[in-house]
Amino acid sequence: MAIYALADLHLSFGTDKPMDVFGDAWDNYTERIFDNWQSIVKSDDLVIIPGDISWATYIEDAYEDFNFINRLNGKKAILKGNHDYWWTTLSKMNKFLADNSFDTITILNNTAISYENAAICGTRGWWVREDMSEEDIRILEREKIRLVLSCEAAAKHHKERIIVGLHYPPVDRNGEHREFLEILKEYKVDTCVYGHLHSHSHKTAVIGDVEGVDMKLVSGDFVDFTPILV
Repeated sequence: MAIYALADLHLSFGTDKPMDVFGDAWDNYTERIFDNWQSIVKSDDLVIIPGDISWATYIEDAYEDFNFINRLNGKKAILKGNHDYWWTTLSKMNKFLADNSFDTITILNNTAISYENAAICGTRGWWVREDMSEEDIRILEREKIRLVLSCEAAAKHHKERIIVGLHYPPVDRNGEHREFLEILKEYKVDTCVYGHLHSHSHKTAVIGDVEGVDMKLVSGDFVDFTPILV
């Protein structure tokens, strides 16, 4: 049994939002997701999906996208991305999953799950920069609280490893804007998987060991739409 991660699926089976308009890297991306996933992931594996899952505006409109994910091999743990407008309360999302028998999917929202020797948790995060608006700062502070709550939930599982999923990068390549990194260090997080970065932004990615935390960029177009072993 293994743990994988793949972010930024950007599915749009229920909406007209094809990602191939963003360049050749996105050609036939849903077929590539399916083929790569099915060739690697086994039925007893877990895949973390840290955000930007569906272009749907409301969760009811995301049915076909969730149906696609549910049919993929393995179990899935889903986190919010900046384009997941369908995201709602945990109770409503869990009801949506139950009503549609999407039984391979778990929503992580201030919660954590255990899998083998690891506890998995996370949140969306936020883009930290110098010129943040008051609204940005409000969202940042809220996301920091959510990360703390998630890590506390993970710690209660008393596992050997803590794996955190974030949608946004937790630190920039210059080691600045460290708010999320410091939380990861405080809770002795082993691995952080994140997405959000596309195209030319890949060159700004922080990858590898950062002060004891293994950072992995797993956005779809960066990893050729292939789940990455965590």
